[in-house]
Amino acid sequence: MKSISIKIKFSLFLAVLLFLTVLVLSIFVLKGIKDHQQLRIERELLQQTRIANLSIKQAYLTSPPIDAQRFLQARGQQFAMDLAVYTGLHVVLYDSDGKKVGDSVPLSSSYEVNNALSFALQGKIAYQYEEQSLLYLTPMQGPGEQMGVIQFQYSLLNDIRFYDTILGLFQFTGAAVLAISFILGYLYFKRAGSAIVTLNHAAERIRKGQFLQVSPIKRNDELGQLSQSITYMSKEIQNSMATMKAEEKKLRLAVDKLQKLEQQQRQFIGNISHEFKTPLTSIKAYSELMEIYPDDGALQEDAVYHIRLETDRLTDMVEKILRLAALEKYDFEFQAEQVQVRELLADLVGRMKAKAERFGVTLVSRLNDVTIWADRESMVHILVNLLDNAIKYNLSGGYVYISNRIEVNKAVIEIEDTGIGIPEEFRTKIFEPFYTVNKDRSRESGGTGLGLALVKQLVEKHNGTIELISSETGSSFRLAFPLFHSQRNEEEHL
Repeated sequence: MKSISIKIKFSLFLAVLLFLTVLVLSIFVLKGIKDHQQLRIERELLQQTRIANLSIKQAYLTSPPIDAQRFLQARGQQFAMDLAVYTGLHVVLYDSDGKKVGDSVPLSSSYEVNNALSFALQGKIAYQYEEQSLLYLTPMQGPGEQMGVIQFQYSLLNDIRFYDTILGLFQFTGAAVLAISFILGYLYFKRAGSAIVTLNHAAERIRKGQFLQVSPIKRNDELGQLSQSITYMSKEIQNSMATMKAEEKKLRLAVDKLQKLEQQQRQFIGNISHEFKTPLTSIKAYSELMEIYPDDGALQEDAVYHIRLETDRLTDMVEKILRLAALEKYDFEFQAEQVQVRELLADLVGRMKAKAERFGVTLVSRLNDVTIWADRESMVHILVNLLDNAIKYNLSGGYVYISNRIEVNKAVIEIEDTGIGIPEEFRTKIFEPFYTVNKDRSRESGGTGLGLALVKQLVEKHNGTIELISSETGSSFRLAFPLFHSQRNEEEHL
């Protein structure tokens, strides 16, 4: 099936667009003309109605006392003739019973106006269109009540002719615009269509492997830019084919990296097995001792205590492993909201105060008003982990310093302790799962080596950073998060 030329498509599109423009414009203009004509007629007839009512009312008031209906029957024809001379319209008068009492053109053919007349006898204005005339029936007001109805016959011939003339002009103009726009559009798009055909041939040559060295067309518009882009693309394809060996080398490196990751995964699983084995062995040993010495109350109490301790350690380890796996495997969804860092830290310091007192540690806060856009639950988890470590790995009589501030459009949180500290050679590994500096101390305090790994994952999900900075005594962790900006964060989610 032969396709339609792009030049003809563009020309037809332009013609249709102009046709729709002329059509919409003509509809609005013609509607405006009709509305204006109707408004002008209404105003003119309303003015004539006021004059007629005033004339009839004055005549009635200055005449000898007489019933309104007898007055109209006696002088209705004269009033109709006088009003017709004054207004230049055909005038018919009706009494309150709907009976004709005056007609300025008695011999003219009359129209059936019963429906409009009954409406006008109720004190309302009625319209009725007849051929090229408008019958305008309006109440005739007497001194105290409605006396009858006045009917004006208004000729619409001039208005119709004017409307038809404008309509004809729009039809003629629309046809002329369509013809001229199609011809001009075809001539204009012919050159652009030829350029597109040339670019299509150039793309076909590239598909066959015949790469371009110069631009197929030179124009100062988008087609010229497209031509340059096609030429640039051709050269880039050549360069890409020339660098296939380099990409192959990169692929080998990627395979090696995957192998290392696989090794790390095996190591991770080995660490899990090892870490699980220790508390399970302890639980098994204590349970066997309880079976062997059921009557030893001290042993039973000590066994229950250690079994509960190891069980809590296992539970904490499982929860953290599951959370780490979820963060690494899925695109974790946060319930982001405005978080007031000062209020959050103050609340957490209050919660951890009792534990700090058990360890003989003092919490010192220096807090400022800072707002970030974060998941509150995750922030609680991050800060509780760091505060818990700062307390557990501190020394009796030591301190934990908690502070926050704004620094280079970032919300900075620092948690520093005066505890046992972390040697320089171990600082790059502390965020690895199951890594602990002192295995014995970790077991005593219930540590699993997963807390800091989970904290790092959660911080990075918030587009933040965490680092262990140098400290004269103990350890000092520095967190940085983007500040809250209302216009941006209300539309974005983590």
